[in-house]
Amino acid sequence: MTDDVTPDAVIPYPGETQDMSDRPRDDMRDYVGRGLLDGKKALITGGDSGIGRAVAVAFAKEGADVAIAYLNETSDAAHTVSLIEAQGRRGLELPGDLAEPGHCRSIVEQTVKEFGGLDIVVNNVAFQSPADDLTEISDEQWRRTFAVNIDSFFHVTKAALSHLPDGSAIINTASINGLRGNKSLIDYSATKGAVIALTYSLAQSLAQRRIRVNCVAPGPVWTPLIPATMDADKVESFGGQVPMGRAAQPDEIAPSYVFFAASQMSSYYSGEVLAPIGGETLPG
Repeated sequence: MTDDVTPDAVIPYPGETQDMSDRPRDDMRDYVGRGLLDGKKALITGGDSGIGRAVAVAFAKEGADVAIAYLNETSDAAHTVSLIEAQGRRGLELPGDLAEPGHCRSIVEQTVKEFGGLDIVVNNVAFQSPADDLTEISDEQWRRTFAVNIDSFFHVTKAALSHLPDGSAIINTASINGLRGNKSLIDYSATKGAVIALTYSLAQSLAQRRIRVNCVAPGPVWTPLIPATMDADKVESFGGQVPMGRAAQPDEIAPSYVFFAASQMSSYYSGEVLAPIGGETLPG
């Protein structure tokens, strides 16, 4: 995020890039692919904008066809697919509510039908709604946060396992908040801690199939989700607490996913958490 973000950057949920007064760098414009994912087929949930868009474009630049699942951000999704196709790869838009188990299974089947297979799954979709106190979190919000942020990871991965060949890659998006908690994102933080534990467990479970399961747990990243879910004061100061003094841009996070997706780069990595958190250090 740049220094000139103002409170009027707050936008309606779920957030579209075109509504942001300070748009993220998420098109991987300066990224040069090396064919690390030639011929691969990838599915990215929450792939329309932000980290998901940057990962989708990076994968396409590395030679992969990419399907993106998202809620209803049609403009963002269309732009992301155009960026994928500009690299000579196939893109696929999969709108719908990933809080629904049936839709999670459907996006896997649609990807396999369109692309003829599936090699990489990126569970990246997320919902958050800050609250100052646990008592402010309704039963409905608690259930929604878990349904999107961890249940969808379970349902998508479970559906994908019968299609993924041995040696494939699953990459889950967690958060710094899953590593240390956050007093105003209690439910969100709980789900991100669950994502990390799921990653550890799946890595052990799928080791015999050589399916590598890893996790990226970023610190603050400037995406449409931030101005769509936080008040003006938090938007204005977002990311300023880390040692680097700013939020990351999605383009800075996406290479972590390429690293985990490409067996040439990470063949001996599974059950790992890579945390790009702007210079912050964590105990333990």
